[in-house]
Amino acid sequence: MDLFDTQTDNTRDRVPLAERMRPETLDALVGQEHVTGPGGLIRQAVEKDRIFSMILWGPPGCGKTTLAGIIARQTRSRFLQFSAVLSGVKEIRSVIDQAQVMRASGKKTVLFVDEIHRFNKAQQDAFLPHVESGLITLIGATTQNPSFEVIPPLLSRCRVITLKPLSEAAVGRIIDRALSDRTAGLGELNLVLAPDARAHLIRIADGDARTALNGLEQAASLVLPARPGSESNKGQRIDVKDLEAALQKKALLYDKNGEEHYNLISALHKSLRGSDPDAALYWLARMLAAGEDPLYIARRMIRFASEDIGCADPQALGVAVNAMEAFKCIGAPEGELALVQAAVYLATAPKSNRLYTAYKAVRKKVQETGSLPVPLHIRNAPTALVEASGYGKGYRYAHDYKNAVVKQAYLPEPLKGKRFYHPTDRGYEALIKKRLETWRRLMCPEKSPGEKEDERS
Repeated sequence: MDLFDTQTDNTRDRVPLAERMRPETLDALVGQEHVTGPGGLIRQAVEKDRIFSMILWGPPGCGKTTLAGIIARQTRSRFLQFSAVLSGVKEIRSVIDQAQVMRASGKKTVLFVDEIHRFNKAQQDAFLPHVESGLITLIGATTQNPSFEVIPPLLSRCRVITLKPLSEAAVGRIIDRALSDRTAGLGELNLVLAPDARAHLIRIADGDARTALNGLEQAASLVLPARPGSESNKGQRIDVKDLEAALQKKALLYDKNGEEHYNLISALHKSLRGSDPDAALYWLARMLAAGEDPLYIARRMIRFASEDIGCADPQALGVAVNAMEAFKCIGAPEGELALVQAAVYLATAPKSNRLYTAYKAVRKKVQETGSLPVPLHIRNAPTALVEASGYGKGYRYAHDYKNAVVKQAYLPEPLKGKRFYHPTDRGYEALIKKRLETWRRLMCPEKSPGEKEDERS
């Protein structure tokens, strides 16, 4: 028998708590006050009855579907809900036909498309003329960045409204309301949620109201073993152990192809660059726990070793490559420790981006100057003909000179004296800098008349 069968409305009782507790007005909606509060964009549009097509972008359980329903209800529009997962172009045409009938009777149609990012281009194209003509007010919902997933023509006809993850305070208010509401919630059961259990539920919810309410409902079903309606059900206490028994571990918010993927790898890269091993380990663990490909992370650390450390610690590249190879050999979970070791090494290594900036400067100069000819004296002369043309003439073999250093131009004539690589004073690069300065003094005690200044590019 259902937990809530003692209620008078049996149909309602079988509806999940999260569905029953959906707010019906903007005032009752919690956590999105930046757009629904006084002066908020959606509040003003609803109050003036000038709603517009929009894409609601936010994490799971933040109120996207609820907000769309409130907009339709408070503007006395017909609300049609549409699933991008289950529907296609045929269903879209049916909805458009219904909207035309409603318009003839003077009623507006709000079409809510859940998970609009799952629509392909043809499906999204089907909405365009009807959004543009105003036949329908489209409200799309997505957890993915619309700029990645929604076609530009449709995106240009909609306003993107960013919804926030619910704060802990907002989730707490939703839980308390569900416990006290005697009509739609659990109020008639007089349940008591222990303070530490409440804090645990809020933490597990991770900003998702649906997760919080589902967890509360599951825990309630565990502490009420007797037949609903009996006196033994009254005033039961929900403790942390009840929640732990009822809840499954919440999957971390992550999408390996969407914005969160790039956010997390960016956080890892910047933590390594900022020499913070603790933050680097946290973001590494977050990505691995969410199911990211460990070899992708390893490849990014290899890139980091050259881009942000370079010659300040030449061993960093080897550490990163070895970590990838170690993971390939032993796999997960044991191989994850090799990635951990590499992350800590990279975070604590001296930093230099001078290889990165030097290569950028060289590529830019190549684009600017094109295919400058190789100086004759450093060209290869494999035949008598090219040797007679001056190939290799005047080349100085460095090993024939003291310290294997000899003054000689290796760049094309228009770039003579140009410097791209400017080592720092950090780590091994400080030794490289000192070595280069010594060689330059040996090769050029006084600057040649036509030599360019040492300039950073």
